[in-house]
Amino acid sequence: MASKASLKRAEDFVEFLNASPTPFHAVRSAKLRLEKAGFKQIKERDNWTPSLTPGGKYYLTRNASTIIAFAIGQAWKPGNPVSMVGAHTDSPCLRIKPVSKRSGEGFLQVGVETYGGGMWHTWFDRDLGAAGRVMVKTQGGGMEQKLVRISRPICRIPNLAVHFGGSVPFEFNKETQLFPITGLVSAELNRTGKTAEESSKETSEAEKEAGFNPLKTPTQRHHPYLIQFIADEAGCKPDEILDFELVLYDTQAACIGGLNNEFVFSARLDNLGMTYCAVEGIIQSLSSPSALKDDSTIRLIACFDHEEIGSESAQGADSNMLPSVIRRLSCLPSSADSEKSYEKVNGNGDDNATAYEQTLATSLLVSADMAHSVNPNYSAKYESNHSPRMNEGTVIKINANVRYATNSPGIVLLQECARRAKAASYQPPGTKTSSGGVPLQLLVVRNDMPCGSTIGPMLSASLGVRTIDVGNPQLAMHSIRETAGCYDVEHGVNLFESFFEHYGEMEGKVVVD
Repeated sequence: MASKASLKRAEDFVEFLNASPTPFHAVRSAKLRLEKAGFKQIKERDNWTPSLTPGGKYYLTRNASTIIAFAIGQAWKPGNPVSMVGAHTDSPCLRIKPVSKRSGEGFLQVGVETYGGGMWHTWFDRDLGAAGRVMVKTQGGGMEQKLVRISRPICRIPNLAVHFGGSVPFEFNKETQLFPITGLVSAELNRTGKTAEESSKETSEAEKEAGFNPLKTPTQRHHPYLIQFIADEAGCKPDEILDFELVLYDTQAACIGGLNNEFVFSARLDNLGMTYCAVEGIIQSLSSPSALKDDSTIRLIACFDHEEIGSESAQGADSNMLPSVIRRLSCLPSSADSEKSYEKVNGNGDDNATAYEQTLATSLLVSADMAHSVNPNYSAKYESNHSPRMNEGTVIKINANVRYATNSPGIVLLQECARRAKAASYQPPGTKTSSGGVPLQLLVVRNDMPCGSTIGPMLSASLGVRTIDVGNPQLAMHSIRETAGCYDVEHGVNLFESFFEHYGEMEGKVVVD
């Protein structure tokens, strides 16, 4: 197995995972890395034409849970290609309900709503914290968002002991038997000297005196002590909290494990695994001061929220965000034409009315979402010739019914990118490393098994852009605790770096139409 030095990329990935318990935190983690690499923030509401220039690096966010970053080649011209890697920031989780205050049999409980297709039985008997964003009052009557994270376990969903007939296989009702316990009524009475009803009554009377509220206040809708915890994390007073979007998360930190440190054990590998590879791939591709000097493309990553629930939201992949960004970028003038009219930016003075369509026709989207590794305990569930293995490279995902958008031109192009990529510090046995390159694998699901999907098909349909679906292999997808290979992280980063570096040169060599 590889030396300790080969774990550097995996260790950095673990740091990213531990800093990102929610999509809001994942976007913040990405922003910090991008800013350190010289990316500047821009806003959708602003005019980009005066500020965006060839050779520049920029990023923007929407809802603070989706982020797009791009770097403009110095040889860029309107209508040129955009090389894109798309991923998503969300994962299945339990979200605290708008009215969460509950109690039963002397326990304080928290009402939660399931988000996405989680393996909810894995959430039982885990130490759960809470994280997300809070909207708070500011001086002068304003309102602002603050990210919060309660790192210590405050919730737990207790299993039913086998002595009482605990189900095998495990079955439960998601509405009535998935309520976390967060404390004891007696302990809260001992802390405050008042029953919950008395505390609630006092709070209601005080808030009535403060004036009319269209909705019940957060301290009326949630356990007051929970609101106090949130206020402490947000650095504000409880009565300054206006509303929040909080989810529960496993407080057990991500870590490297296995006899030879070959695994990453963590929550949210789907899909922070590929979000990390996208962010680090574009950063690594720009590490040389001359990286953009002769580049005629735009390098772009898009990490969307809400993939786990279908992407149909203002900040999901099925929104107008990526199309509108590409439309604005496709018309950006080149360096030589930056002083000329925005409408007449081509070197020969031609109209750029079709620049958007030209850009889409020459671009490629790598849709990056984690893939399934073969599970040795259930090997019969996998197609025998398409059973990816951990630490043996990023997986190309293929489906005849277009649940994945991959086709043969994309496979040919990505294979060439993999061939030109830097060799990772660890290569599977039998892989040549002398001339560089990273390995790839192929995944097709059995005909008698269901197949997942990604943002790839929806974006390829809406944009008409060439698309390939890929992802690093993992086990226990959608569990609260997943497993991936340490060395596939570096494989993924190096693959995306090579894609960004070489796509402009290779684009015209893959001729189809």
